[in-house]
Amino acid sequence: MYWLVRAALLLFVLINVVAFNHAWRFTHFSAQPGRHTISPEQLSLADKLWVLATGIRNPKPIHAQPPAFAYRTFYISSPNGKLECWYSPVPQARGTVALFHGYTSDKSHLLREAAYFRHLGYSVLLTDFAGAGGSEGYRITVGYRESYDVAAVVRWLQQQQPRQRVVLYGVSMGAVAILRAESELGVQAAANIIECPYGSMLQTAQNRFASMGVPAFPMANLLVFWGGVQNGFWAFDLSAEAYATNITMPTLLMWGTADPRVTRQETDAIFAALSGPKQRHDFAGSGHEPYWRKHREAWQQTISAFLLPPIAVSCSSQLAPR
Repeated sequence: MYWLVRAALLLFVLINVVAFNHAWRFTHFSAQPGRHTISPEQLSLADKLWVLATGIRNPKPIHAQPPAFAYRTFYISSPNGKLECWYSPVPQARGTVALFHGYTSDKSHLLREAAYFRHLGYSVLLTDFAGAGGSEGYRITVGYRESYDVAAVVRWLQQQQPRQRVVLYGVSMGAVAILRAESELGVQAAANIIECPYGSMLQTAQNRFASMGVPAFPMANLLVFWGGVQNGFWAFDLSAEAYATNITMPTLLMWGTADPRVTRQETDAIFAALSGPKQRHDFAGSGHEPYWRKHREAWQQTISAFLLPPIAVSCSSQLAPR
């Protein structure tokens, strides 16, 4: 009996050590250059076992390419550090679209989307979240602290162009950061366009283990627990579904039906929870990827139909008093 208790205690400690290491690697980019660990669906059995034992490779994302359109680079101060931004105004703009990227990505991965928004007559502002691209730091919290970056960008836009409409566009982590900024930090935008936001931090961790064909419990729970502890927040409360209940501005939600990271159940729950005017478009056969790759015309038509008609809200974008 003594040896059984001792073995159980040792196993408990070992599991927590592994979970702590995984959580650190998930929420901290490495300064060493290299390639990020490929998606779980593409890993071989040997690679999956290695990743489970050692954690992912997570180098800091770097810009793939600069914009092909005219732009200027500048920096915004955020509680998370200095953020690098690309700003590209258009003449007689309908408004400005602020674009926010996903996890292990950076603003250069949204250039195709930005170009289309410019085509529709919107100025664009692309921002690297803290820890990514040209912004300061190496920490990433999958939407929690990134919401403060969203708030900093909206505040800057409010100061620069207080009467111009601001639309927020976010992908995955960027979408969750937008929802939290509006729900918890008082950010108000004219409209939101969100692609594939995850339902909760716990659910996205569980989905990742499911993609690897590994039981989610208890490692997913421990991963979320230690990730929150390491970064100073209760990660179990990081929930796009909960934030959506406080979202009253018009919102377009898009999702790919073949997405292994975000389930239909999560997407249905988020959409149902949105309190304001809302639209939804599902892209058949698309995974956790830009939807214009497989459905360019449908993606463009969905965006233009949402943005071009007048939206019955205030044209200002500002931070409400806290």
